[in-house]
Amino acid sequence: MKHQDIANLSWDEYDELRDPRPDNNGFDAIVERSLSRRGFLGGALVFGSGAAVMGAGLFSSATSARAQASAFAFQPIGIATDFELHVPQGYQWKVLVRWGDALFSDAEGAYSPESGVPAGLSDRVFGENTDGMETFVDGDKIILTINSEYANPEINLPADTGGVPQSADQVQMLKNIQGVTVLEISDQGDGYQVVVDSPYNRRITHETLMTMDGPADGSDLVRTNADPEGKSPRGTMNNCGSGKTLWGTYLTCEENFNGYFGVTGERQPTEGETRYGIGGEGRYAYEKFDERFDLSKEPNEPNRHGWVTEIDPLDPQSTPVKHTALGRFKHENAEMVQASDGRIVVYMGDDERGEFIYKYVSNRTWTEGQPTDGLLNDGTLYVAKFNDDMSGEWLPLTPETTGMDMAEMLVFARMAGSKVGATTMDRPEWIAVNPLRVEAYCALTNNKNRGVKPNAGGDETPVDGPNPRETNNFGQIVRWRPTGEDHGAVDFTWDLYVMAGNPAIYDNKYAGSDNVNEGNMFNSPDGMAFSSDGMLWIQTDGDDSNEGEFEGQGNNQMLVGDPETGEIARFLTAPNGAEVTGLTWSPDRKTAIVGIQHPGGSWPDNVGKPRSSVIAVWRDDGAAIG
Repeated sequence: MKHQDIANLSWDEYDELRDPRPDNNGFDAIVERSLSRRGFLGGALVFGSGAAVMGAGLFSSATSARAQASAFAFQPIGIATDFELHVPQGYQWKVLVRWGDALFSDAEGAYSPESGVPAGLSDRVFGENTDGMETFVDGDKIILTINSEYANPEINLPADTGGVPQSADQVQMLKNIQGVTVLEISDQGDGYQVVVDSPYNRRITHETLMTMDGPADGSDLVRTNADPEGKSPRGTMNNCGSGKTLWGTYLTCEENFNGYFGVTGERQPTEGETRYGIGGEGRYAYEKFDERFDLSKEPNEPNRHGWVTEIDPLDPQSTPVKHTALGRFKHENAEMVQASDGRIVVYMGDDERGEFIYKYVSNRTWTEGQPTDGLLNDGTLYVAKFNDDMSGEWLPLTPETTGMDMAEMLVFARMAGSKVGATTMDRPEWIAVNPLRVEAYCALTNNKNRGVKPNAGGDETPVDGPNPRETNNFGQIVRWRPTGEDHGAVDFTWDLYVMAGNPAIYDNKYAGSDNVNEGNMFNSPDGMAFSSDGMLWIQTDGDDSNEGEFEGQGNNQMLVGDPETGEIARFLTAPNGAEVTGLTWSPDRKTAIVGIQHPGGSWPDNVGKPRSSVIAVWRDDGAAIG
């Protein structure tokens, strides 16, 4: 296969290319559940503590959801199929920063609609394909820290390359436009804008020097020719979701890192590489110009990626730290909370079909103002098991439970999860914790392989528990409540907040749950965040063809859900082709800051190439959003 074909695949398609398992409908564990839409929900109601304590939630009728939509502080909007962005009446939006916008004055005018950004200035501008983001405050300064997940070579490279890097300089440019951007913003009376040349501004790329800590730091599995001690990895890559520590630093999450490595010689992949989809040809031809990405030369380099990495956005001289105690997998985001006894808890999802949900619990406790040493490098990693009776438990990953030593167990956390019998999930995306009650939500975006074939480790993917539909192209959001209202507990109860679907097409479980109707339907929930008032904001990254089983769902969108009533309303629609991903707020909560990734057409400039962008949204009346 030609490299440009690989580069143009979605990450899910790339995983399928790396994972050619035969279809298999013969699992003994699969029970075909010919349940009607209302039948599934009725079963959930019978089982559960979850439904009883969480209010009407999932079980409110479609008619009720429509009638109650006016409880939101906006008039819900309809779908869109165009190349524009839409918000409710009474709201405004503007672009805050776009790929190629200057962070420093020497890069002013560097972006060209025809040729993009020159390699020499590519680390002086805002990155490509914006994703997770968080807001930080230093005195009267407002700092945004924003992920740039991946590159689009057919857009980012000159047209005569055909979307395939032709030189080391072009590879370097692709490296530079990915990673993380730290930037200062200010409101000069006409909305927020970037403060060019701010001392906070910096780019953290595939080349930035970092450190590691935790049990895998310095192990044989992370040593390379360039770093024989295994303590100084370079770069953070495929930065998807994010998180914010309780002490005010940024957590960036490395997701589809496997696509950056290739082989220039003859070499058979190891068991660990196969489980993580590593081998063959890389998406961006890095291995042809940089031996660090050539598995023939540096087989351990991939083990130095796939971690949660901590960045201090208020200290431009600080060195990012990869926390190996949190496990290596395709991290979506990292949601930090605190256990009742003061221990630190981090919830994480592994975004691949049939993979797992994890949480880390520190051994040490913390109170504000205390040192943070050891909080993210000394603790226990757990993996979730969801039972059909709507109970669940967190299974500890230890040398005793897995038969693996600590470093191996964390580097190959997926394999450890398989050994203890974790529940295979429908692509765990963002996890969000309700600020008003002790409950957590995870977006299970979709899984066309549910009930069809196993995951990359051979684990079965039966139709069960929180994954109730085979060939699930719509997705759902699962939520859980830890026992004793303590995020440190090992037991929990769960239910489904929503099953996305299309009630205009289906009259069964693919219509979705009863809080989905023709006025708010969507597919593939992905990004999620709670606002301070306890409302759940849901962002989608799904099929926006508006055809077939997705007819009537339009472009990807951002919706708002009420955890108490279960009602959901559409707030924003993206340009066709785009994913809505990343959400944070200004300190006064009067502006929502939203990411628009890989738009189609020529959005937002209406000339030249499309540019992923971060936008600001506010109310005309100046009231708070969320």
